Amino acid sequence: MKMLHCLLLFSLLFMIIHGKSFNNFMSCSQTPYPDLCFHYINPNDNVLTADIDETSVITRYQNLTIRATLNQAMVVHDHLRFAMDLDSFDDDDRTKFALIDCLELYEDSITELNRLAMSSMSVNSSIDHLTLLSASLANHQTCQDGFRDFGLFSFDDPFQILSNFSKLVSNSLAITKAAVAVPPTSSSTSGGRRLLGGSFPQWIYDVDRILLQGTVGNRADMVVAQDGSGDFRTISEAVTAAEDATKGCRRFVIYVKGGIYKENVVIKKGMKNVMMIGDGMDRTIVTAMKNVQDGSTTFQSATFAVAGEGFIAKDMTFENTAGPEKHQAVALRSNADRSIFYRCSFKGYQDTLYAHSNRQFYRECHIYGTVDFIFGDAVAVFQNCNIFVRKPMMNQKNTITAHARSDPNENTGFVIHNSVIQAAPDLKPVEGLYGTYLGRPWKPYSRTVIMKSFLDGLIEPAGWLPWAGDFGLRTVYYGEFMNTGGGAYTKGRVQWPGYHVMTSAAEAERFTVESFLEGGSWIPATGVPFANGL
Repeated sequence: MKMLHCLLLFSLLFMIIHGKSFNNFMSCSQTPYPDLCFHYINPNDNVLTADIDETSVITRYQNLTIRATLNQAMVVHDHLRFAMDLDSFDDDDRTKFALIDCLELYEDSITELNRLAMSSMSVNSSIDHLTLLSASLANHQTCQDGFRDFGLFSFDDPFQILSNFSKLVSNSLAITKAAVAVPPTSSSTSGGRRLLGGSFPQWIYDVDRILLQGTVGNRADMVVAQDGSGDFRTISEAVTAAEDATKGCRRFVIYVKGGIYKENVVIKKGMKNVMMIGDGMDRTIVTAMKNVQDGSTTFQSATFAVAGEGFIAKDMTFENTAGPEKHQAVALRSNADRSIFYRCSFKGYQDTLYAHSNRQFYRECHIYGTVDFIFGDAVAVFQNCNIFVRKPMMNQKNTITAHARSDPNENTGFVIHNSVIQAAPDLKPVEGLYGTYLGRPWKPYSRTVIMKSFLDGLIEPAGWLPWAGDFGLRTVYYGEFMNTGGGAYTKGRVQWPGYHVMTSAAEAERFTVESFLEGGSWIPATGVPFANGL
């Protein structure tokens, strides 16, 4: 202990002598869970010496916390695997289904955390690290939600390790967030933010631009057609055949001709830079009806699920036809980083569009639903979209968004920009019978901003709906900026501490494609149109 005091004293003297400001420096004592931090990190590893600058110390702290979090993820995965092997499950045992989700989610977290641990940590890449850490926390929450879907116990009760994992992620987020404010000192940084996986090569832009302008023709790697005129009759067959070809950097294009494809499709984590192009909204339709009431978790109920980085979909409809009485039933789930959906339609009722995690951009899309129908913990911007509120079941209220940010240091949130929110044809004649709200807080730090959009008169004057009691009302961030229409008046809005009527463009600029999504560094390469600022 005396040695530790001496080392800390030396550190303090060094800071005074060199006149450095360490206000931004994050130590274990400043993390949300300091005891856990000190348990996994040796403070002696982080004492400053004359040849180590502030940025290097923070980078070292980042490395140590990431590796501790990765190790804990692997421990949790082993325990989950043991639980699967230990018990014998019936074919319809819902505990088994929830465990399968957890295994997949923790495998995803292990992949991403290992990617962080092996990468060259730098202040310029902190936004990338915040994104992947936030995704790991979303995976943890989704694992628990699978048990809640079925009214089963939470694994936090028998397995403290699960709780320890989420706390370690929170510590890592706090340290990484502190690093964002520290100016880089290394000459290896280029002055701009570095993408963790590197920018897309220039050739992708040329190919994507041609394809997005509508010239698919012979440029597609695979063609799906129900009439047998393509390479495959189902999308799933094409995806399976494309697995090996989509593990590199090359863009892989699947053209899906017009038709109704009744199937559940999964684009796996390892399938990168897949582009799927249809013949247009309501012409190329992927449809299924999995739902929680019939035994699927919300996570696994998706008609179309995509996890592979760099995915682009254009001119397609994704639909879940389970209906409002089946409750949670997802049309599309994306946990794919830098995924883009351009001129696509998403149709369902409760939980239509699961923007689960990572960075996502939606442009000129149509989104239909009733309860929490845009939900998840992604960093997502919906630009120039049409959002249609459908007729719910009796005694239900419509809530357009339910964001799931559970930690204040996550960089996640939903932004609806330059879009239209209105009643769908089935709701329009009876919209006065059902309350419609812009969103409610699924998790305590839920964040949603609606700006420069048209809100029709169906929006209730209060605008936003509580989840349960005063849960999250002080910690959410709900913002509105320069909206128009009968539902845009803010005089009667909720008086929560977390609700904001934004009055300055500077405040709203924080939520643009450039500032919030860092879209200027990756969307142009895809050829998809977008507005970078307000």
